[in-house]
Order: sequence, then C-alpha cells, then structure tokens
Amino acid sequence: MAFLPKYDVAVIGLGALGSAALFQLSKSGKSALGIDRFEPPHTMGSSHGESRITRLAVGEGEDYVALAKRSHEIWKEIEAETGAPIMTTTTGILLDSGIHSWEKHGTVNFWDQTVAFAQRQQINHQILDPAALKARFPAFQLEPAGKVYLEHDAGFVRPELAIQTQLNLARKNGAEIQVDTPVDELSRLGDAVLIRTKKGEFLADRVLLSAGGWVKDFLPAEEKQRLKICRQVLHWLEIDPGFTDWAGYPVWMWGFGSNPTDFIYGFPSLDGRTVKIATESFVDSVHPDLVQRKVSTEEQQRFWEQKVAGRILGLKRNFVRSEVCFYTVTADARFVVKPMGGMEKVLLVSACSGHGFKHSAALGERLALDLLRDT
Repeated sequence: MAFLPKYDVAVIGLGALGSAALFQLSKSGKSALGIDRFEPPHTMGSSHGESRITRLAVGEGEDYVALAKRSHEIWKEIEAETGAPIMTTTTGILLDSGIHSWEKHGTVNFWDQTVAFAQRQQINHQILDPAALKARFPAFQLEPAGKVYLEHDAGFVRPELAIQTQLNLARKNGAEIQVDTPVDELSRLGDAVLIRTKKGEFLADRVLLSAGGWVKDFLPAEEKQRLKICRQVLHWLEIDPGFTDWAGYPVWMWGFGSNPTDFIYGFPSLDGRTVKIATESFVDSVHPDLVQRKVSTEEQQRFWEQKVAGRILGLKRNFVRSEVCFYTVTADARFVVKPMGGMEKVLLVSACSGHGFKHSAALGERLALDLLRDT
C-alpha cells in the first residue's frame, strides 16, 4: 500500500462542534486533520444564519448549564486573542403565555424548569410580569396570564464568525484542513482508522465524527431511524419604523401553546432594517441531502398568520429574506456522544436537537480532551 498521511486525531465535519474541537486539539501539539464535505462556514448544515441564541439557564437539562457557562468563557478568550466579536450580551427573555403547559426539546414545563435551574445555578435573572414586559419591550403582546423570565447574561453568537475564527486559529496552530472533501468510508487499518475520501485516503489514531446530519451515512439502519433531520426556516422581517427600538431588544423565546411547535423566537435588529424571527419544526426530512432549501411565499405568509400576527407589533408583513437550515434531532432532544459501533477509535457526536450551538465551544473542548487521552 502506498504511503498514507497519518495524524494523531482527525475531525470529520467542521461545523459548530467540529471547528471547536479542532481548535482545541490544535493547541495540544498533536497532529490534527479537519475534513468537511463543504467549505465551512457554509449554508448547508445547522450552523449558519447570522445569529444563534446563547443562554445559561438551559431548560433542556440542568447538566447543560456548565457547558453553556464554559462556552461563554471560551468565546471571550477567543475574542481577546483575535478581536473577533463572536458573542454579544443583550439580555434574554423567555416568555410563556401561561395558557397551557409548554413542552420544548423534550422538557415539560420548560419555563418553570428554566427558572428553577437559574435559581439553583445562581444565574443572574429577574422575573417580570406582563405589564413590566410591555413597558420595556412594547412589541410583545403577552397575555395577562403570561410569565416572563429575564436573564442578564444571555445574548447571541455569530455562528459563521465563530466557526471561521476557530478554524483560522486551528490552522495557525498547525492543524491541516481539507474542504470540499466528503468522507466515503471509515474502516480499521491495523491500530488506526482509515478515512477514505474522493480526494485521497488518510490515517488517524483517533477520529471525531461530528458531521451533523451526515452522520447518518455512517450508521446502521436501526440507528439511522433514531435521528430525525428537521428542516428549519429563518425569516428576516422588515421593521415598522418609529414603533420601537428593535436594536435595543434582547434575544427572546416565546412558548404559547402545549405543542413543541407553538413557539417563536427572535433577535434584536443587527442591521437597523430587519428582525430575524423563527419557529421550530419537527417534520423528518430523513437526510440532509433531501432538505427542501427553497422557502415559498405561501410558507412565509403562514408563518406570519400563525406565529406573528397578534403577538408581535412593530414589524411589517414584508419578508426581506428567508433561509433554511436543519436540526438533527433525537426523541428526547439529548446530545449523542458515544463510540461508533464496531469502531471504538471513532467518537461520534451529533443530534444537538436544536440547542447545540450555545454549548459547542465547551463540548468541543471536552471532546478534544477525551480524544487526546487516548493518543
């Protein structure tokens, strides 16, 4: 067999988690290779669209709080080193219409869980009533029975900038990166992992498989069925000038019914002309390559009528643009981190189920440490 380049660690998939892990691995002095089927940051996966909410009281599970806190620390460290404005603290609000018990990402009574975690984890927060909310943020027409949680250290992360900056730092530290390089197969070769791509073959002592929804290409049929690929649509709506200062708003999330899709979230205006707003969908597209990337006018109008109208003021019914990404989702919305079946030297991480970016810097650090212990 011809000589194959060999690395201590390889990372397959350089989105939120992969870029974070490769950056952390690159600081170790070990030889590291990053591979992506596209050229990250890109618009085909789960880590694009200008902004992602970051919050500390993570209602999805109290064990996630430490990851969110550590991610904030890492992003601030990267900002200090590079000057890249990755994270912006705006405060954040979680609204509950108070009409039904609200389930989100596998958690029943999501608002109450968030508050309980904030209290136990000593997260700086306030509880407001609907009148106080309206006085501060008049765009939100919360019902009189509604509940308001305000978190002072919440804000948003720029996903494309976070990924690009971490990859730049990884390269600076000596990591090699192969882009536009889909991985066709992983197999054993002696004590190493053989990575086959259309551009060549590589060996690695350990592999992190962080390919987002494309991890399904490496799983047996039974495991594939446990991961849903759920198309998500992001909308940028035109501001109605003079009603309110959208640039001064927090990031926000609002549950208004008993179903997981009775939900809307959004951001302050980053351009002074539009506000980004979205909901969540859990319809299975089966595979990332099958996700419908176009957004129809009819879909936009349904979003306005079902999610925005009567709840949010200060916006025009004008969709400046809409974009598509996707979640990789498990039934319980928990992350999947485990050795790949039959390939103990391959660590699989995926299915962040729509709440992963806020944890990605810290989880990437933890995964890097796990991989380095075995090299």
